Amino acid sequence: MTQDVIVLGAGIVGVSVALHLRQRGWQVTLVDRRAPGEATSFGNAGLIEASSVVPYAFPRDWGTVLKFAMNRSTALRYDLRSLPAYAPWLARFWWESAPKRLAAAAHDMLPLIRRSVAEHEALISRAGLADLVRPTGWLEAYRSREQFEREASAAERIASEHGLGMKVLDASTLHRLEASLDGGYAGAIHWTDPRSVIDPGALTKGYAALFEREGGRLLIGDAATLEPSGSGWRVMTASGPIEAQTAVVALGVWSGDLARRFGYRVPLMAKRGYHMHYESDGRAALSRPVVDIENGYVVAPMRRGLRLTTGVELACRSRPPSPVQLERAERIARPVFGLGARIDESPWLGLRPCTPDMRPVIGPADRHPGLWFAFGHAHHGLTLGPVTGRLVGELMNGEAGFTDPMPYRVGRF
Repeated sequence: MTQDVIVLGAGIVGVSVALHLRQRGWQVTLVDRRAPGEATSFGNAGLIEASSVVPYAFPRDWGTVLKFAMNRSTALRYDLRSLPAYAPWLARFWWESAPKRLAAAAHDMLPLIRRSVAEHEALISRAGLADLVRPTGWLEAYRSREQFEREASAAERIASEHGLGMKVLDASTLHRLEASLDGGYAGAIHWTDPRSVIDPGALTKGYAALFEREGGRLLIGDAATLEPSGSGWRVMTASGPIEAQTAVVALGVWSGDLARRFGYRVPLMAKRGYHMHYESDGRAALSRPVVDIENGYVVAPMRRGLRLTTGVELACRSRPPSPVQLERAERIARPVFGLGARIDESPWLGLRPCTPDMRPVIGPADRHPGLWFAFGHAHHGLTLGPVTGRLVGELMNGEAGFTDPMPYRVGRF
């Protein structure tokens, strides 16, 4: 069994890479331990972004740092036993978050963010998945009037600079737009360009089904078995070993483990996050995702009910799930959003793969011909999956990439 390329990882990034390579005529086998879209791609807030042009950075004001250090925030929680493992990463993250370096990261990420919606829409049309996506944008909601007014002015500048659609909503206008919200907010910024997905896992599965319809092959296998074989690569699957001249590592946070085996020490750490679905208490339906800025959680309307997704938990992958952060967010969100009974048996836990310089790793491995990387998309994996697939497809096919890939090279670490 020989294929031109093996793509390791059937999350949104791996599936998108496989689709774009197949579209360019490559023989592609997509390999994962489980079905597509059942790991981190399953549990996000369902946002296809176009407005988050500035990456999530380490806070530089001491008030916020102190609040986080007390470990009582809903936006960020840390596991004390895990802090030694995170310390070098956090130090680099803090350094990269200085204003000039953050501006450079935003500049480097802009070409990907700018094309994110269009690249999704192309795949959504081909896959016939329009029923999963809503063009309603999302709301950035503020409880503090002072912070709302300050951030609204900043948002207007960003929107004007980048040509983004946005509206500033005072409390009464916000209530008219989303009648289900029971007070609590001084106002909101309505970013109108993003799309919201009512079932992110189903979207990834839909893209994978399109990949198979267009001649791609999907196999269950273990990416950890990847090894050089002659002038190419071999990996074990449930159907036996397969070989190809080229392999693409798109395993999310697990990509760092595999890259390290071949001598690439990428500082990739997980920002853990939880979600839970709730019944509505009977009030008017929420029509778009709402981000509670001060408390760092999102409530989004999904097929399964209202999905509450938490902020960031810094805890090693081996640490057991903790109910603390979700319970804190739930207490705050319940009266405002009308959260009813929990639907899921237990909270879902996902791992956002994050580099400290806030850029993904996209491109060829420096010292191993035929080995490529596509991982580290942090909070924007769903957003950036298809646009990453396009860039990888262009580069592997010898085409001129739509943007300079140098900012995403693995050799920067």
